[in-house]
Amino acid sequence: MKNLFLILQFVFSSGLIGLIVIQAKGTGLGKAFGGGGQYHSKKGVEKVVFTATIVLSALFIVSSLINAFLA
Repeated sequence: MKNLFLILQFVFSSGLIGLIVIQAKGTGLGKAFGGGGQYHSKKGVEKVVFTATIVLSALFIVSSLINAFLA
């Protein structure tokens, strides 16, 4: 059972890294530190990737907690 959660944790972390890299690809350094000054709403694929990042991060946290309690 512990091996299953280790594998799930690896899959969730790999997916999470990929989604974060996809999100950060179009962001400039100035925008990362608060530059830009315009409000940008998420639409289309950007919103799906953002939501998937939140879901994967929650799944990663839950699998980490379960893995910690199994140890």
